[in-house]
Amino acid sequence: MSKTAIIYSFHTQKSKKVAEKVIEAFGKDEIEVVNAEELNKEVIEKYDNFILSAPTWFDGELPNYWDEFIPDLEEMDLSKKTFAIFGLGDQKGYPENFCDAIGLLASILEGCGAKIVGSTSVEGYTFDSSKAQRGNVFIGLPIDQENQARLTKDRVSKWVERLKGEFFN
Repeated sequence: MSKTAIIYSFHTQKSKKVAEKVIEAFGKDEIEVVNAEELNKEVIEKYDNFILSAPTWFDGELPNYWDEFIPDLEEMDLSKKTFAIFGLGDQKGYPENFCDAIGLLASILEGCGAKIVGSTSVEGYTFDSSKAQRGNVFIGLPIDQENQARLTKDRVSKWVERLKGEFFN
């Protein structure tokens, strides 16, 4: 069976809460947890499937820990790896770059040959633009803990069920 890792910063509050919901829905024994701030090439080589946390910082930027690892990532062949990305954003406070980090990270991974899974519908969200949007879907799972926290558990649960099929089929 393929090995799956979830990668998020252990030093965040909201991303960590969402990651814990993903782990619970996925099954604690079925997924290994990796601190994004300790990410290295060996971690990427060890797993087949990845669930990445990519909260959008400031005006549509990736967090520093992703920025620091991207030069190494861009040198890797990820053609045999599958990635799913969830990200946090604020569709009312930052409607012009809602969950951009998902799209930024997905584009980098695709440039390295990775397969991206876990797209979700844009229905139920209100925003102006997002680099995570492709047509009528997001390339990952956007989470808005500021304005739609009550929807998070259900969104995560449905997303993880789809991921299991996409990762293991």
